[in-house]
Amino acid sequence: MLLPSSWVTRTNTPYDCSDELSSSGSPTDLFSWMVVKIKAARQRGKKMEYLEMCTRKNMLSVATGAGAIYLLYKTIRAGLNSPPFSLEPVSIARLAIEPGNFGVKDSGELRRLLVSLNQKQDDYAKSMILHSITRCVYLLESEASACTYEDIRQVASALDDKDKGIKIQALNALKAFAGIRKFKIKIQEFVPKILELVTTIWDTELHIAGLRLLNGLPLPDHTHLLLRRMIPSLMEILQTGSPLTQVQVLKLLSNLAQKEDLLYDIMNCQVHPDFLNLFHTSLPGNLLYEMLVFVEKLSEGRLTPQYQSVHWEYNELSLHEALFGEDSHLADRLLSLIIHPEEEVQIQACKVILSLQLCKEEEAKFSRQRIDCSYFDEDDNP
Repeated sequence: MLLPSSWVTRTNTPYDCSDELSSSGSPTDLFSWMVVKIKAARQRGKKMEYLEMCTRKNMLSVATGAGAIYLLYKTIRAGLNSPPFSLEPVSIARLAIEPGNFGVKDSGELRRLLVSLNQKQDDYAKSMILHSITRCVYLLESEASACTYEDIRQVASALDDKDKGIKIQALNALKAFAGIRKFKIKIQEFVPKILELVTTIWDTELHIAGLRLLNGLPLPDHTHLLLRRMIPSLMEILQTGSPLTQVQVLKLLSNLAQKEDLLYDIMNCQVHPDFLNLFHTSLPGNLLYEMLVFVEKLSEGRLTPQYQSVHWEYNELSLHEALFGEDSHLADRLLSLIIHPEEEVQIQACKVILSLQLCKEEEAKFSRQRIDCSYFDEDDNP
């Protein structure tokens, strides 16, 4: 074994230490041998700068550094082989679809979230808890069904929160619970509060969340008085809201149009002069479809004997005059929708045209009957 070139003597003759090394024992003996040789070289006045660096401390530092580099290499390699990082939260759906969870009746996740909601939280944390509760109700049906009415009230209490985002998440959570039959009737208790939020706060997300919830609930008769007062606000949302909001409010209005005691209030509600622009062919197909369904429900309501038995008077700017008045251009709009690209819209437009034609025939028939009745009344009283 030959030492490095810096270990040579002044005469540049390599120093062969193979015999001495072969006779050395353990690494400790080898290190001691090196120290002895270094001291001897120093005494002879040789310049062995390289050996002066080979102290026990420096050798330990080198070994430590090499180990650190190896660990760093392993870490980088593991990172390159790992799945890409995602900012999305871990999906609660895993609780519902993992094979190991099929035998578990209750993961406790929903209960844990409800307990956390009852504790003092900042606005962001409270909003995220409500969002997670919504997901759990949809995905963990057995746990959601095990909830109590107090749990529903706890979620509904967030409707009174000052933060608008928390209100929206609470509406979404109640919508999820409303999908469970035993909670549907109980959530009706909060219909007045939901209507208040929808009609007093002008926000697209809140409108959509609140209207979706209302469309998923049966509206009992005792809420009709409140609904009657809210009809102008709902009509305003229909005319100025976003397409998604318009679709949801049309579904609600179509439902209300089938309530005998609310039909006239809807018909006589004031609308914008350009109301018929809601039938423009450039609008989304689902919006046009819901608009046509709404008109069909109104037309059917006008045909009922109860409604025709009363002589109703309408405001000049009312919905009735815009749709069914003598100066209405609804027929022209319907004709343009018959050739709409979406078949669903075409079919519904045809239904409305037939309904309007039938309504005219019934009105003419009812008018003749009234004339005949008045004629006989005059004969009976000469």
